[in-house]
Amino acid sequence: MKIIEQIKLPIKEEMEFFEDKFKASMISNVPLLNKITHFIIRRKGKQMRPMFVFLVAKMVSGGKVNDRTYRGASCIELIHTATLVHDDVVDDSNRRRGFFSINALWKNKIAVLVGDFLLSKGVLLSIDHSDFDILKLISVAVREMSEGELLQIEKARKLDITEDIYFEIIRQKTATLIAACCGIGASSVNATQEEVEKMRKFGEIIGIAFQIKDDLFDYSEAKIGKPTGIDIKEQKMTLPLIYTLNNCSEKNKKWIINSVKKHNKNKKRVKEVIDFVKDNGGIDYTIKKMNTYHQEALSILDSYPDSQYKKSLTEMVNYVIERKI
Repeated sequence: MKIIEQIKLPIKEEMEFFEDKFKASMISNVPLLNKITHFIIRRKGKQMRPMFVFLVAKMVSGGKVNDRTYRGASCIELIHTATLVHDDVVDDSNRRRGFFSINALWKNKIAVLVGDFLLSKGVLLSIDHSDFDILKLISVAVREMSEGELLQIEKARKLDITEDIYFEIIRQKTATLIAACCGIGASSVNATQEEVEKMRKFGEIIGIAFQIKDDLFDYSEAKIGKPTGIDIKEQKMTLPLIYTLNNCSEKNKKWIINSVKKHNKNKKRVKEVIDFVKDNGGIDYTIKKMNTYHQEALSILDSYPDSQYKKSLTEMVNYVIERKI
């Protein structure tokens, strides 16, 4: 059995019921919109974010979920889908999960409007039921995702990212949405504010570890769905590169920056940079950092009694670190 299916077992019924609620949350009076949202639903990913919502809700409540949990999961998935549709427009990407993207099939104007529609649907789902605690968690996540993306663009121009700024970027860009999922899971079953914050922090830690693992793929020899060195080609400053820049001679530093700025399309030069990073401790340091976050996430789970939901969350944390794609 695939690891994701195994993790999903304790919430299998909830996830099936969620599918129906999620489909219903996308319905519109405009036939074109219904055609596009049907296309989106048929090409759904692993649905890790709703899984976090349900697993956290059941772990902190002793196995209970309610309508607010389903709305929170739908809301997160609507917002997440909206950001993916917008990302494909921003990145001028024609593929998403192995299929054509919305903008490739229906052009940018329609894709942007579909993203806006999904965003508004997510917000209204919370407002219509006075789920203001859920709405606040999601709104903070959307704000931070935008800030993180813009901070990365600003810093990429100068390639002057410190390790602290790098962690702030990935906290905002990637981790904040997973943090919102876990916070919403706890909040939906009326956990205390302290527990909601604890679960939000848990999600943030996993999100950071997830992104660090993604950074490591850029230096991997394995076939992982994206070409090796793509981050360097796109002038993205990831942790292995930042560490190496901070721990090499001025001469080598100038060579790396020059390579990333002016020779990032040269395959031979990109490979030389990758090899230099590997030989100078960039990968080892990054793995060590990732493992620190891994242990931190597991220690938060340790404060809860054993249950099938805690077990699945533990497996989810391990999957983030051990995944091959």
